[in-house]
Amino acid sequence: MAGIIGTGPWPGPAYDSLTAGISRAIGDGRIPVGARLPSEREVAAATGLSRTTTTRAFAKLREQGFVLTRRGSGSVVQMPEVPGGRIDHLLTPAGADEAEIDLTCTASVAPPWLLGAYERAVTQIHAYLPGTGYYPSGLPVLRELIAESYTARGVRTDPDQILITSGAFGAVAIAVRALNEGRGRVLIESPTYPNAIATLEGAGASLIPYPLEVGPAGHHWDIEAMDHIARQTRVRSAYLIPDFHNPTGALLPEEQRPELASMLRRNSMVPIFDESLVELGLDGDPTPTPMAAFVPDSITAGSTSKIYWGGLRVGWLRIPAHRIEAMASTRLSLDLGAPVLEQLVAVELMRDHDTIVGAYRDKLRAARDNLAAQVRAHLPTWQVVVPSGGMALWCRLPEDRSGALAVAARKHGLGLVSGPNFAPAGGLDRWVRLPYTVSEAQLDEVGPRLAAAWDDALKSTDRVPAGRARIVA
Repeated sequence: MAGIIGTGPWPGPAYDSLTAGISRAIGDGRIPVGARLPSEREVAAATGLSRTTTTRAFAKLREQGFVLTRRGSGSVVQMPEVPGGRIDHLLTPAGADEAEIDLTCTASVAPPWLLGAYERAVTQIHAYLPGTGYYPSGLPVLRELIAESYTARGVRTDPDQILITSGAFGAVAIAVRALNEGRGRVLIESPTYPNAIATLEGAGASLIPYPLEVGPAGHHWDIEAMDHIARQTRVRSAYLIPDFHNPTGALLPEEQRPELASMLRRNSMVPIFDESLVELGLDGDPTPTPMAAFVPDSITAGSTSKIYWGGLRVGWLRIPAHRIEAMASTRLSLDLGAPVLEQLVAVELMRDHDTIVGAYRDKLRAARDNLAAQVRAHLPTWQVVVPSGGMALWCRLPEDRSGALAVAARKHGLGLVSGPNFAPAGGLDRWVRLPYTVSEAQLDEVGPRLAAAWDDALKSTDRVPAGRARIVA
């Protein structure tokens, strides 16, 4: 305990400092939920504080909801109750609760280093308070860091080409509205990110699906087939995820990137490339070269949500210089900028980017391999190709029953999204996405629960609609 919270000197009332130290360690994960704390007497001995001080600190922790003490069982760590719950009804409209293992969303809980970044950001916010707080283009310091990262990856970028947004979802919404005022035909992969489908359709675009090819090694792009569709339909823009594609995890190889760029130029297409998952290569390969290096007129969307925390709603667009004015104008018609505090948090995290992302990749790699092994052991008739990156497995079922599986899974404490949610033009009921971003303890339960749900789905005679039904991340 002393190694986690320190031994002083204690500023202010010692019991307040002790309470803050323990609650901070719980919040950032150094003391895990469910752990039994040492007794008040043991904490006093370890920290050099009086028994009265530790008793007052434990009482305050119980009052704040961090500790539950039962006679004979000691004090067990928990997280305080959140008014209204930690799950929003719009994200989980079917009524999921915190006891359910939520596999509807590719996002993880806050990592241990996040709390410190917020604390450091708070100490800087005073410098921005004399202003209005509106930064539609984003804080200059954040734009500079993002521009430097693109330049380091092989595409020279000026900070003026970066527009900070409210997440990647907000970035794509701005880009699609600015291109041809959102109207016209847009080439989009199938399967793809469900919120992108909704965003494009909401902007009035007509979606032209390009089916990703399926082979023994997983999904891949057939550029010749994509070219054929583009010429037939006269598509003028595209939304593509070449980097650890959501939901398949596929990665467009470096040698294919110039080929895709040539096809886009040949068809006069302006693409939006979604790079939300580009940092999440899990097999030690270099971060892919940005497609903007091959397609100068392309627009790139990025985000902190997948690599740091979903609650950090900071995204961005990398924009060709001649399109900045149109994008900025469109942005002002939607909102006046991302929150200043969150942008400062993003700056703090990006300054320690390599360490943070390296640790997160290690965690995801272990989780990916764990879940893949469970699927193979408990569901041997399913086909799963382990992706080289990303946050989920995209599994092929032996029958068209992903809708029935999603319904059956609820009875076994699993939240799933069926394959048709990822289909721009319907179908894909033989596929299901399985994120491996839940906690380690929950992940170990997925295989048995999923197998039981699949047995129920196979027995079900109810017809489950195969259309898109919900919003997922």
